[in-house]
Order: sequence, then C-alpha cells, then structure tokens
Amino acid sequence: MNFVRVIAALASISPLLAQYGGPAILARGQSPAAMEATQIDFRPFASVTGSYTAGLNGVSVGANGAPVDDASFGVMLGFGVSGFHSWKHTRLGLNYFGSFSHYAKSFYDGVSSQSFQLSLTHQLSRHAVLSLNGSAVLYGSNRASPSLPQTLEFDPATTYVPTNDFFDNRTFSLSAQPSLAIQLSRRLSFVVGGDGFLTRRRSSALFGAKGIGAHGDIQYRASRNSTVGAMYSFIHYSFTGIYGTTDAHTVGGTYSRILSRSTQFSATAGISRYENIFVVTVPIDPAIAAVIGISFAQRVSYQPNITPNLNARLSKTVPRGTLFLHASHGINPGNGLFLTSTSTNAGGGYNYTGLRHWSISAGANYNNSTSQGNVVGQYGGYSANLSASRQVAPMTHGVFSFDVRKYDSADFKNYNKWSYSVNLGLSFTPGDIPVRLW
Repeated sequence: MNFVRVIAALASISPLLAQYGGPAILARGQSPAAMEATQIDFRPFASVTGSYTAGLNGVSVGANGAPVDDASFGVMLGFGVSGFHSWKHTRLGLNYFGSFSHYAKSFYDGVSSQSFQLSLTHQLSRHAVLSLNGSAVLYGSNRASPSLPQTLEFDPATTYVPTNDFFDNRTFSLSAQPSLAIQLSRRLSFVVGGDGFLTRRRSSALFGAKGIGAHGDIQYRASRNSTVGAMYSFIHYSFTGIYGTTDAHTVGGTYSRILSRSTQFSATAGISRYENIFVVTVPIDPAIAAVIGISFAQRVSYQPNITPNLNARLSKTVPRGTLFLHASHGINPGNGLFLTSTSTNAGGGYNYTGLRHWSISAGANYNNSTSQGNVVGQYGGYSANLSASRQVAPMTHGVFSFDVRKYDSADFKNYNKWSYSVNLGLSFTPGDIPVRLW
C-alpha cells in the first residue's frame, strides 16, 4: 500500500495532464470500447428453462472401457444480475450468472454454472488509476465461449479462467489482475500490475493449477488514433496431483489504432520463453531391472522452450451492440487433463441488446493446443453458441440458447467427441429491456 501512495504522490505533483483517451490496449486487458457515460442499470433476473444435453461425461469409463458419453433431459433454474455504475472517482462493472440443474440422469444434477465477473477502477489522483479485473467461476460443465459483456471494462479472454475443459466435473476457478496506471504526459503512460489464479477440480484424477505473476507495459500515443508500446510479463504455474512447474517470461511490442468512430484494432506480438519441470516415469533397461526388481523409475525432466506470443482483436461498436474478432497464440496452464500447453485460438462474437424486444449473443471459437507438460500431444476443437431473449409479456421474456462443441485430437482418439446443449424457457426481470444473457 505504501508503494501505491508513493506512486500516487509522484503523479500528483506532475503537470496537469489529461488521462489516456486513445484506443483500447489489449495488452492491458481493456475492453474494445470505452464505457458509455450513461449508467447501465443493475438488473436482476430469474429464469426457468428445459434443456437437452448430449456429450455429458463424468470422470469415468463405460463397460467398453471408453469415456462415458451420456445424453439427458433436464430442468434449469437460473438467476443473476448485471450493471455498471460511475461515481466521481470510481467505476464498478458487474456481470453475474448462476444456475442449478436437475437431469433425468441424476449423476449430473447441479452440472451448471456460477460465473462472477467484476471490473473496479478507482482514480487515486488526476494521473494515477488503480484497477482490478476479476473473474470467479464454479461449474460442473464448462461451455464457455468468447464474449464481451457490456457491463465490464475488461476483456474476459485476458483472464486465466479455464475455457476448454473436457470432463463434466465440479471445478472452481478464480482469476485476478490488479494494476496501477500512471499518465506521465499527454502521450506517455505506463502500467504495473500482478496476476494470480487458482483452479481446483473435484476429481483427484484431474489436475488443479495455481499461478502468480507480474506484468508491465509502457505506451506512447503516437497520434490521435494510434498508440504504440512495449510489454513484459512473468507467470509461474504449479499443479496439484503431480510435481510440475512452469515459468514463462514474455516480451513484446503493442499497437492499437482507432480505424473509425466505431472500429478499433489492438494487437501484441512477441515471444515467450518458458521452462517446464516435471517428474516423469521412464522404463529401466531390462538387464538393470533384472537386478533391482523394478521396471520403471522416476526422473526430473527439464525442458526450456520458446514460442511466439501473439494477440489481436478487431472490434466494431454497432447500435446497442458489439461485433468482434480475435486471434491469439501463447502458453497456458492446460485444462486439467493436459497441463502446460501452447495454444492457437481464433474466433469472434456479436452482442446486441434492443431497446424493446430482442437481446442476442452469438460466438464461435477454434482452438488447437499442444500439451508440453505431463504428456506431449495435440488436442483442441471447435465451439459455437447462440443465445436470444424476447419480451413476451411485462417483465417476462422468452429465452433460448444453443451451444455445440467438437473435441478434436489427432493423437488421442478417445478425446474426439461432440457435445451440445439446447435450452428453452422463460426469464423474469424488471423493466422492458430484454435480459442480457452473456
């Protein structure tokens, strides 16, 4: 806290300067467009929907020795609240959704989502801003898709919350990125911050993860429409259920540009050097095994690697909505089945909230990952989702959602499967604007 006070004091004695007002900077996790000056009311909602879900699989195998692949009808009760509010020096954004499910196959009861996202920004002085981007999820079935909630000031894709779990297994994950931004001049600014995440899975057959790190960048607003800069980050992963750690250092250049009044582009390009340390089991030479009486032994594996670190996002603000495309390549802590991985992602989404009748959210994503940790191999898949709501009576809205995912691997044949879910029901919320489903 003393460090924050010192930085704020130094900033307060500098010349009177305007705060940064250029294009959103992806390296800082910023959402693609500044929040509107008007408030977005905090609106609670509750819903009841019927569902059919295929591709359900707990951490178990069937009679044929292959992973379980179930399908079941169910009923889901959902609830949540979202909104955005500004005070003189503080801005708060909130997006929360929770649900509980009952399936015909009771093994999957409660396989639903609890998702909490929070953006908090506080102006310490005229040139120092303290921010916190946070996400917390508790789920049994993870069908997350790219989104840009209108009530948040950060891009959820820049957090460490898992998005590509294979098994339907109760999982808790928490991610937080606090940061301090200093505006040194009308054109020059820098950010220092921290990163932390924790993921725990109920099944002891799957791996949990935790990580801690730091990041920083310096940005120069070269013109009214463009900003250039440089960034550095460090992250340390460790895992439960296995001895293994990963340390990754990333350096890169950044570029952000306003292409038009409604369109922005932001990108980061650099390299990551990461070091994996894992305990692995290796076979022993038969002649040695005959003497000592064991066929396998454990040894520590150390693997230094370098991989590109690339991120890009193109966004367009349309009337009462946002359209975006994104692509990235980098390192991540895996999905509990596979550990430290390099991944390539590409996708996009569209959000729309009408004034009277409709609310729509749609997205699609492609992922291709290579595990570099406990095992080595390729995995990934494709996913798409569509959610819509329409007012059918005062404070009552019909809601529909559909999501589909194809798990794909050339190296692990039992990883290949389809999963999809269809939901239809009613939602209840005060006011006449359709409920936001993302």
